[in-house]
Amino acid sequence: MKDYKKYYIIPASPEEVYAALTNPLTIQLWSGEKAVMSAEPGTEFELFEGSIVGKNLAFEEGKKIEQQWYFGEQEEPSVVTIKLHPHKYGTSAELRHTNIPDEDYEDIVEGWDEAYFGAIIEFYED
Repeated sequence: MKDYKKYYIIPASPEEVYAALTNPLTIQLWSGEKAVMSAEPGTEFELFEGSIVGKNLAFEEGKKIEQQWYFGEQEEPSVVTIKLHPHKYGTSAELRHTNIPDEDYEDIVEGWDEAYFGAIIEFYED
């Protein structure tokens, strides 16, 4: 199991980035895929046609999202925490993803950089 931590600078306000992470219609705009998402703790979510599934654990509007991502059977839950901080260029998104299975690590890191935060950055740059 591996952990990943990175900061992304997004040219939008923390409130806009929060919506991009929690509102299914906004997720569809930047991802190009339908999303199942609700900003309610305990609800399950599905992104990228089911390639990312999990459970929402906690929300702090405009500031923080905490989710458990499912990777099949594993002893320790894989937890994603995203904290949003105001930044002079918009938002600094602090990502921490724990307990990533070794065999999925490279794909997950690439996904965060390109398909997830890369797509959100590109969406707000336009």
